[in-house]
Amino acid sequence: MVPLGGTSEKSLFILKDAPFQSVESAWFWIDSGPGDAATNMAIDQTLLDEASRLSAPILRFYGWTQPSASFGYFQHFDEIASMTPLRPLVRRPTGGGLVLHDRDWTYSVVFPRSHSWFELTARESYQKIHEWLRKALALSGVTTDLCLSRKQGENGVCFLGAEVADLLQNDRKVAGAAQRRNATGLLIQGSLTPSKDWPDRDHWQQSMRQVLTIQQGVNWCLWIEDSAFTSLVQDLSKHRFGSDVFTRKR
Repeated sequence: MVPLGGTSEKSLFILKDAPFQSVESAWFWIDSGPGDAATNMAIDQTLLDEASRLSAPILRFYGWTQPSASFGYFQHFDEIASMTPLRPLVRRPTGGGLVLHDRDWTYSVVFPRSHSWFELTARESYQKIHEWLRKALALSGVTTDLCLSRKQGENGVCFLGAEVADLLQNDRKVAGAAQRRNATGLLIQGSLTPSKDWPDRDHWQQSMRQVLTIQQGVNWCLWIEDSAFTSLVQDLSKHRFGSDVFTRKR
């Protein structure tokens, strides 16, 4: 086990099978498994907060311990609460609309400032993430397309309608994402609603990694959190994303 960025006991990130050849070819990945709503958001926020320590992107897959709903950072709680009976409701660190987490597949990607994705515009990174998803699903024989024009849906609900560069299957939106970019890096949070003809979730996760290995020569490394990272997540989960004050801040 090799700490990233040195041997300091305060290092938040631990590597397996290091080292990498370059920043652009170095990617981490992790399957966090099911988590509660507040913890899921706290992990993504902590990854963004500490992105400079990563020095490479990290792809995270995760699930939900119970049916939940997340909503965009700038949305108003009272409006969202009337749109769905799912509870708990959790405010995401990213923008976007209401997303129901009852049978979807969720993932996040965090890029440090040193990576080329950080330099992309929001529109470019949005299209690029969904092109990546499209190619991963294609490896399993699932045909999807990028949305070319906005499709009007219910205001504030992510999957009832489609934005340009969302992922469509038979004209139905099957993948959407939201972003946040700050001084430390770029966070993209995404959700997919699988159809019956899709592969199982494990196969999709493998395909996501395989696409970048084939096309960009990415060298994947399993990422493992340490006790310092866990402590930060627990604090954010309790005092921010699990806080009623934060959830109802707008």
